[in-house]
Amino acid sequence: MKKLSIAKLAEFVKTGRENYKLTQEGLSKETGINRIMIGRIEREDYIPSISQIESLAKVLNFDITKIFTEEQECNSFIALRSEVLNQTEKDGVEKLFSMMLSLRQQILIRGKFENEFNNKAK
Repeated sequence: MKKLSIAKLAEFVKTGRENYKLTQEGLSKETGINRIMIGRIEREDYIPSISQIESLAKVLNFDITKIFTEEQECNSFIALRSEVLNQTEKDGVEKLFSMMLSLRQQILIRGKFENEFNNKAK
């Protein structure tokens, strides 16, 4: 599935603006997008509307399809089945299982403590 890359959009806007020797104010006048919003786009702090993206692409002459990336497939199920893709994943899965076992031990200890406390209270 394709997903908008705000990093690529920011790069296209900033480099395109610089290539056309436009200030943020100048680009604002050309596109009708507020100068503050253009700054936020360049800092990856704002996602413009479709019409704003179209306006930026027209003025800065870039292909809109270039700002979309293929969304990464989630491999967590594969990793949990021990079919890890790399050592980092393997380490992450081992850490996750270790944390789960520690949590289970804490729950069991708490349960025993509560049972003993309740038995003494009777």
